[in-house]
Amino acid sequence: MKKLLLATLVAALAPAAHAQTVTIKLGTLAPQGSTWHELLKELGQRWEQASGGKVRLRIYAGGAQGSEGDMVRKMGIGQLQAAAISNVGMHDVIPEPQALSVPFLFQSEAQMECAFAKVRPQIEASLERRGLVALQWSRIGAVSLYCDKPHRTPADMKDAKIWVWSGDPKSVEAYRAAGLKPVELNATDIVPSLQTGMIDCIPNVPLYVLTARLFERAPYMMDQSWSWLVGATLIRKDAWEKIPADLRPKLLAVAQELGRKVDAEVRRLNTDAVVAMQKQGLKTVPGDAAAWRAAMERTWPVIRGGVVPAPFFDEVKAARDQCRK
Repeated sequence: MKKLLLATLVAALAPAAHAQTVTIKLGTLAPQGSTWHELLKELGQRWEQASGGKVRLRIYAGGAQGSEGDMVRKMGIGQLQAAAISNVGMHDVIPEPQALSVPFLFQSEAQMECAFAKVRPQIEASLERRGLVALQWSRIGAVSLYCDKPHRTPADMKDAKIWVWSGDPKSVEAYRAAGLKPVELNATDIVPSLQTGMIDCIPNVPLYVLTARLFERAPYMMDQSWSWLVGATLIRKDAWEKIPADLRPKLLAVAQELGRKVDAEVRRLNTDAVVAMQKQGLKTVPGDAAAWRAAMERTWPVIRGGVVPAPFFDEVKAARDQCRK
């Protein structure tokens, strides 16, 4: 009888003990072993320590869960509870963050940072309305254009095929307005598409281009900063709220601390990545800044209202102008 009671008690307590552990499945395009992946691994370790084992982070890196759009969709149906994605990859959730990566809208990273600080509360409020919480934001870096041939001006590129993120037809239209030939693909398809000649040019950050060895097929880098990429670690609000309320501030503080840490590291690594690629054959092409700016400004009327809501685009532009002063 005592054994039966003990077995019944253990059976009753087992589900309760299991329910106390919250497992967060997180997807990211960050390659295995990259700085961003290591950040997420450290985040998982620190969360497990801070929560006494009550919160565990399971990471699927290197596009194992598909493109950023795929990850967003999997979050929507609960297959993933979190994703570390870029602001451009967020377009399947909310369009506003894409304003931070409009080509040639900002003249420097400091200018973009200043404008982002002004509009960040609105972006986070939009995410929350979609049931998501931004745990931390990180800087992915300055985007440069990498091509299979040297192109100084947009006119030089009239026959070159340039990669654009899939799932956003208006971005394709915007590139065409600049006189370019966009090819819409998932980020996970970049390598084979470069190999087969489906695309000739890719705008991306140096560290990613080095890690994915994209420069081997696109060994010419334009010296103009095309745009800037930021990233965020997003979590479903319902999954976040399954974590005990007293633990959430501690876990949020860890995420934000590591976000600041990786920002400093990534800036250094992006610079080092260019040097490393140059030693392996990468060549820098002096771009005609005035010609590129004029061409890319022709994309803005399409992006305004087509990609990013017009009022928000105007707010970002006004914030940029304030930051210039």
